[in-house]
Amino acid sequence: MNFVFMAEMKIFTNDGQRLYLSKEERDRFEFFAKKEKRTVMTLALVLLYTGCRISEALNIKFKHIDIINKSIIIESLKKRQKGVFRSIPIPDSLIEYLELVHEISRCKRKDNFLWKIKRNTAFLQMKKIFKNAEIHGANANPKGLRHSFGVYAIAEKKIPLNMVQKWLGHAQITTTAIYANALGEEERKIASRMWD
Repeated sequence: MNFVFMAEMKIFTNDGQRLYLSKEERDRFEFFAKKEKRTVMTLALVLLYTGCRISEALNIKFKHIDIINKSIIIESLKKRQKGVFRSIPIPDSLIEYLELVHEISRCKRKDNFLWKIKRNTAFLQMKKIFKNAEIHGANANPKGLRHSFGVYAIAEKKIPLNMVQKWLGHAQITTTAIYANALGEEERKIASRMWD
């Protein structure tokens, strides 16, 4: 009998460092992303607002931007088969940036990729934003953005687990539920009752 062991997803390192960005760090990342060249900015904002993996973002084609429904269609690249897609709603501001920078509605070649760069280049571009935003440590990488999307959605904004599971493309809701273990503002308010 063959067993496939999946690495357990964690939001803290073995020595207790956060693997996700706090709300304040997310805000700083966004601020410094908007100071980058326009195509780098749109890639950074897609990662921030969708929680997709960097390889999934680089796989986005013009046809995957749904302007009418204000969403991005992401192909889940971690699945065992191709052609598994999920739709993630995005803010109006991101739709506007994508239209301004990439001219989505005017593009004739809808099968073209939005960003024609390699994964390593995109990773270095994101690392530069983290450095400029003075975000250092185990969470200062694209995976930290993905984790922060889950934490922010669940712990801060109280988005239902099943919606976050769908948006992140998790096969198991137990994977998504790990984000509920992060300290959110509401949990801190509850704990503050003990300090009065």
